[in-house]
Amino acid sequence: MSTATSLETGRRYGVQRVCAAWQLSRSTWYAQTAAVSPERSLPSKRGPKTLLSDDELATAIRAVFEASPFVGEGHRKAWAKLRFAGTRCGKPRVLRVMRENDLLAPQRAGSTRGPRAHDGSITTTAPDVMWGTDMTTTMTVSEGQAAVFVCVNLLTDFQLLISKVVVQSPGSPAGLMTNR
Repeated sequence: MSTATSLETGRRYGVQRVCAAWQLSRSTWYAQTAAVSPERSLPSKRGPKTLLSDDELATAIRAVFEASPFVGEGHRKAWAKLRFAGTRCGKPRVLRVMRENDLLAPQRAGSTRGPRAHDGSITTTAPDVMWGTDMTTTMTVSEGQAAVFVCVNLLTDFQLLISKVVVQSPGSPAGLMTNR
């Protein structure tokens, strides 16, 4: 009905006028017309079409890796070498294609963790059996950088504070420091 033309004006009625006459919302109109016409194709990826397919890009990435003397290069280096060779594509696409084709650099699995050192309770039954230590650094106005060591007896809560000031002379090399 919305594509029908008026006999008096010769113009189409339009969706808005038809929906107002039928007391129907336009979203319902569009949903019903979409359900009636299934010949519409599925929406494709937006944006410009790429010059290379994913398979061709994977082949180009493999060629870049074969020409390189190094082993285990990542997607950023592969993307840069492709750009240098004249193949323009996005870095996220290179990452996706490398992931899909198992071309990413191998990652370390990490070391296996053993049993925990304790169950979370740090208490003892006798003094001088278990001590907790920690170290931090801080800056002082007059002395410079100072290292602060803290030792705590976990039974008596006796705390021992040791501080060591390390001063670097303004003109001295980075490795030459004086202790006070």
